Amino acid sequence: MTTVLRQLCTCGGWLKQRLVMSLMLLLAVLNIYTMRTCLSVAIVQMATSIVHNSTYEDPYKCHVTPTNTSEVIVSPQEQRPPDFHWDETTQGVVLSSFYYGYIVSHIPGGVLADRFGGKHTLGLGILSTALTTLLTPTAAYLGPVYLIGLRIIMGLGEGVTFPAVSVLLAHWVPPAERSRLGSFVFAGAQLGTVAGTAISGVLLAHFDWPVTFYFFGAVGVVWYALWAVLCYSTPEEHPFISDEERDYLHREIKASNLGKRIAPTPWFGILTSLPVWGLAVAQVGHDWGFFTMVTDLPKYMKSVLQFSIGKNGLLSALPYLVMWVFSMIFGAVADWIIATKRWRVVTVRKFFTTLASILPALGIIGASYAGCESTLVVALFTAGMGGMGAFYPGMRVNGLDLSKHYAGTVMALVNGLGAVSGMVSPILIGLLTPHSSLLEWRTTFWITFGVLMGSNVVYLLTAQASVQPWDRQPDEKEDEKPPAIPMT
Repeated sequence: MTTVLRQLCTCGGWLKQRLVMSLMLLLAVLNIYTMRTCLSVAIVQMATSIVHNSTYEDPYKCHVTPTNTSEVIVSPQEQRPPDFHWDETTQGVVLSSFYYGYIVSHIPGGVLADRFGGKHTLGLGILSTALTTLLTPTAAYLGPVYLIGLRIIMGLGEGVTFPAVSVLLAHWVPPAERSRLGSFVFAGAQLGTVAGTAISGVLLAHFDWPVTFYFFGAVGVVWYALWAVLCYSTPEEHPFISDEERDYLHREIKASNLGKRIAPTPWFGILTSLPVWGLAVAQVGHDWGFFTMVTDLPKYMKSVLQFSIGKNGLLSALPYLVMWVFSMIFGAVADWIIATKRWRVVTVRKFFTTLASILPALGIIGASYAGCESTLVVALFTAGMGGMGAFYPGMRVNGLDLSKHYAGTVMALVNGLGAVSGMVSPILIGLLTPHSSLLEWRTTFWITFGVLMGSNVVYLLTAQASVQPWDRQPDEKEDEKPPAIPMT
């Protein structure tokens, strides 16, 4: 019976379980981003800004004309008045509140995933995110304080996901496939942002805004049901994996070592590791740019470029679609460079991380000076975010280079610190754009430019791509410890 089930689940041995795992992890990341970002689009319809200085006039205000926008017919949903009257600062706090919970649960999530496996840590984290998404309309009607509290709880659940994903990748993805499959999985952030913004725009154009949250929350629950049946923490635990694939993963990843009880987390070694802190600074810089775009691009499209809700969602999604495509290309190129030994691994990580800083920095600044030329603005945003796709084969997988046994903890620390950007940037943008004028937004984009460039310099000075000494286990000889990827 077991043999028959194994043949069915592996399609006669043709379907590799590491590919099933990678696909489910992609969908996991995609889901958390749809549930995280749909509020950024929906809030345009949910709330109207309160401008305290009604005499303010923006000399650079864009006007809807046939020459500067292909404005679609305004839907009945867009004509109905918003349910809430929140000023820009309140909206900024609502959008940023998710990250207050998100940052707190990273370290516990990483430790739990390292100790007990990633399956249940990831699954329960996403299930809790789905349930809080379904409750979002109720909390919003109760008041902004309730919505802020729910978003904090949502962040607590979602904060465990990336550490768990890193642990699962460390168990399931062999070194030679790590840049490619790692980029494939983590690029779910772009696909999720594309789906979250585009589908939200369509739903908001035809239905009242609560439908958006019900839709994405339900999708998250369906993902959890499939995950519980199909995926396992390690190849050894998987009942239907082929013997051939299990032996291959055991040989390439040393899964038997990964399955052993590891020593207590070497907090002193991790917290005093210069490469880890350099990685954390780079993550803060990347997240500042990414979260600024994810959280506030729909508001920029609406308040500055005067796009309708339907068009706003579709065009806000375009940069992330391009980012996903380029992340796949960059990942394949990075694997090829490493496999052919043309560059050292650390050089590959630095090069692609630098691309992911310079190109989006130039893109957003160029867009802010393109004024009301909506086609050019969208093109520059899109080109910049396409360049940010180099982040995935760059610093995103760099944590796996540094640690084999504590990849989840390292990811938790780095990604958790990066989430500080999500806490600060929406509030700062709300404070700097009280009138949502073009010049106010340009100031915020210059700040983003500086953060991206400065954090990249720190990374270039500190990055490494070899397993660190603090990762070694007490019973492990140095010559028995293979690197997570080819050594530099």
